[in-house]
Amino acid sequence: MWVRVLGAAAGGGFPQWNCHCANCRRLRSGTLRGKARSQAQVAISSDGAAWHLLSASPDLRLQIENSRFLWPSEGVRQSPIRSVVLTSAEIDSITGLLSLREFSPFTIFSTQAVQDILLGENNVFDVLQRVPNQAVWRTFRADDSFELAPDLTVDAISLPAGYPVFVRNNHPAEEAVVGLAIESRNRRLVFLPGVGEITKNLLEWMETSDVLLFDGTFWSDDELIRVQQGAKTARKMNHVPISGVCGSLEILSSLRRPRRIFMHINNTNPILDEDSPEHQAVADAGWEVAYDGMEFEI
Repeated sequence: MWVRVLGAAAGGGFPQWNCHCANCRRLRSGTLRGKARSQAQVAISSDGAAWHLLSASPDLRLQIENSRFLWPSEGVRQSPIRSVVLTSAEIDSITGLLSLREFSPFTIFSTQAVQDILLGENNVFDVLQRVPNQAVWRTFRADDSFELAPDLTVDAISLPAGYPVFVRNNHPAEEAVVGLAIESRNRRLVFLPGVGEITKNLLEWMETSDVLLFDGTFWSDDELIRVQQGAKTARKMNHVPISGVCGSLEILSSLRRPRRIFMHINNTNPILDEDSPEHQAVADAGWEVAYDGMEFEI
């Protein structure tokens, strides 16, 4: 299985367009040793030809243009993108679908609740339904498995989290946010960009993975509070912080099998500064920090 990280940042990217925090300010001025990052997006393939997207980032169009393997290669209109797997109805996970509206067919996998939210409660996504089979929707159940392609099987892992604030109707709690365990030829990628609680079930999935892409949104629980008045803690935003008691570095310190990579990194997170003690602490613990263009084979 080939894996390409097209975007590694949390919502807003890095630097964020309206942010003057220390990280964004220093990156713009050239005084921070680190990389700009677009909003979280991963592409996977079992054959290097047909590609499947995990979520649909707001930066998807630019990410495609920066990735030659996702360019059209024949005919007038064609794309190697075969499907998109939606992990939630969050804006950062769905708006990239609108960049795929120009009539190249593909399949969208989601829970029934996410499909109902996008097609039943938001008319803008009708642009994906203008001709027959323009975008074919397939639903999956939380904590169930489905076939993405002949050599790619996906297990949907229900995560404890809520629906976006714009969702008005009631939907099953277990369908709000899912993680993904993707398996090909007995090798497994676990994709968990937003985790509010590390449960025993989640630990079991991580322990059997070969590569783990895990929530690296915030370094500390009070990170946003220290830079933005009225902000919420990381945990109230359904993100386990990296540091501190019961942070992901502590809870996942016993993991041995998987290659461990933090992604979905907020612009305020000090691990973006490659000279920071926080970045060094992550490296010392055996973790990597995802960046745009990162690629590997499992």
